Amino acid sequence: MFRKTLLLVMLLLINISSNVFAESKIAFIDLNYVFNNSSAGKLINKNIDDKTKKINSEFQDYSKKLDTQKEKLLAQKNVINKEEYQKKLNDIENNVNEYNQIIQKKNNDLRMYKEKARVEFTNKLRPILEKFAKDNSISIILKKENLLIGRSNLDATKNILDLFNKDIKKLKIE
Repeated sequence: MFRKTLLLVMLLLINISSNVFAESKIAFIDLNYVFNNSSAGKLINKNIDDKTKKINSEFQDYSKKLDTQKEKLLAQKNVINKEEYQKKLNDIENNVNEYNQIIQKKNNDLRMYKEKARVEFTNKLRPILEKFAKDNSISIILKKENLLIGRSNLDATKNILDLFNKDIKKLKIE
């Protein structure tokens, strides 16, 4: 009697859970695609590219300046005394260390800007996803990066991109 009751309860639970999953709608989106192709994301990527180019340009300019200083010092090596040469060499090394710290700070600032941009992007995207899920009776929206395979009709990336572009033109990153 107990076995029959247990079997009946298990079958009933399996039936209920299969009905729940059968009614659930699932979608997925490619967050990187939305970020890189949205108007706001393109502006952020342009800012990141501009800042990266500026850092690289400054680094190249400083490297050229440093090479010139080293060549000049090497040319003077036999003319100036050993103490003077060592002092100038130490000055160059100190300048290199200071500049390395400046470049490291700029790179950290750029990394922080990227992180803040992603957080702000996610904060602005979340309500759009929630509304899209509610309007389309979607139970779960997954990130495409976390999927192994999925039917293409479950991909809501283009729809989300359109909604995001409609609502968000620019992100303010502080």
